[in-house]
Amino acid sequence: MFALTFLGTSASVPSAERNHPALLIEAAGQRMLVDCGEGTQRQLLRSGAGFRRLDRILLTHAHLDHVLGIPGLFSTLRLRQSAEVMMVHGGPATLETVIQMLAGLWGAGRAPLPVEFAPLAAGRFVDAGDFTIDCFPVRHRDTDSFGFVFQSPARRHLQPNLLAALGVPDGPLRGELAAGRAVVIDGDRTIDPEDVLGPPSGGRKLVVIGDTETTEGLAQHVVDADMLVIEATFLDRDASTARDYGHLTAAEAASFAAASNVKQLVLTHMSGRYEDEEILAEAARIFPNTRIAADFDHVVV
Repeated sequence: MFALTFLGTSASVPSAERNHPALLIEAAGQRMLVDCGEGTQRQLLRSGAGFRRLDRILLTHAHLDHVLGIPGLFSTLRLRQSAEVMMVHGGPATLETVIQMLAGLWGAGRAPLPVEFAPLAAGRFVDAGDFTIDCFPVRHRDTDSFGFVFQSPARRHLQPNLLAALGVPDGPLRGELAAGRAVVIDGDRTIDPEDVLGPPSGGRKLVVIGDTETTEGLAQHVVDADMLVIEATFLDRDASTARDYGHLTAAEAASFAAASNVKQLVLTHMSGRYEDEEILAEAARIFPNTRIAADFDHVVV
């Protein structure tokens, strides 16, 4: 299961209702940010999420509306005497931007809390057991941008009716079977895990893509996702402007979701030039299971 809290859903110009981009993702007791726009620390407080167990930031790219909240967040974590090491993942050029930003405030090689910078390359970069995170390159105005795939594995569970039919008692023997090991009961009767395990179920796939000028070549990473979070900065009537600024239209995002067999589409990076209803109407005509993210929305995958 992945729990998402949208902390900032605006495009490059924030509004009274929408903060700069940031998304909090919680999985298996771990909490991480995707992007950290200006004001993210206050959004964490306003959302009720707070700062506890926050030790990883995934950066889609280096544009300032996606990274400018890092110094303020780090300063606050220092004042709260956080002992956690903050892992910051991003493309090499993205990390260099952040490193220079921090150096301008605290000096080269220094930061207000322990921090490690982990350059991204396409593929898996986190395997937490209960979930994995992969990244893939995204095209956006000559930046080293990345999208992220969060996956939890499907698991096979013990079937109570089969256990009862075979006479497997409660207790450690069931634990052995759940772990995939055969057991012996009644002195001479072997029960194999295949005898009592059901089919795989429960796996989830979440894909988060920040700013992108095209969806070309991305379908292999997005296909069959339970949820796709992606930008929709422009409407189709302004497609030429979207090209100039390296962004998608709502229609393009929806067509991509439909072609990729996505279950749910969540649009973000909203421009103040449009009403939410306009954006939703354009996308929903193509992909009905679409929603527009708002600041402080909480969604579970």
